[in-house]
Amino acid sequence: MAGAAHYTLERPTFDDGPKLLIVVAPYYKDIADALVAGAQAEIDAVGGSHETIEVPGALEVPTAVAMAARMSNYDGFVALGCVVRGETTHYDTVCNDSARGLTLLGLQGLCIGNGILTVETMAQAEARAEVAGQNKGGGAAAAALHLIALARKWGEGGKGIGFTSDILLARGGTSV
Repeated sequence: MAGAAHYTLERPTFDDGPKLLIVVAPYYKDIADALVAGAQAEIDAVGGSHETIEVPGALEVPTAVAMAARMSNYDGFVALGCVVRGETTHYDTVCNDSARGLTLLGLQGLCIGNGILTVETMAQAEARAEVAGQNKGGGAAAAALHLIALARKWGEGGKGIGFTSDILLARGGTSV
């Protein structure tokens, strides 16, 4: 809905600034650069730190996030890129599979903000990427930051994050 007002959550606050990995597919370089600028500004605004890596395309973004989650120590991830509808059904595959991959990682407990634009035209992409406009890069970073804040809140007291079985733990087992 063009011009519709929407609610934006207040920025979370952190005692210890979070560390995020921005994973970007720079196929449309100008769009990607604007998305990254918005994400970096949002992370900087909460006192966080960030690193940015590039991958060949949107389909590789979930794989890079999963690899970094296994091999690094990031608190969260920002997934960025742009897919513009073309003449084939490849658009549908890229949009659906990149989103599905990120969603599955999120359901495993990773804090991910999905800022992969899926648009019909370059004009739509430009409007959504522009930091002074819709700032979807900043919005994706904000989503990751909110999830990090929730994970920290719920992880306090040694409870941990993820699925555990109280019965298993009571019997001397470990987290699942």
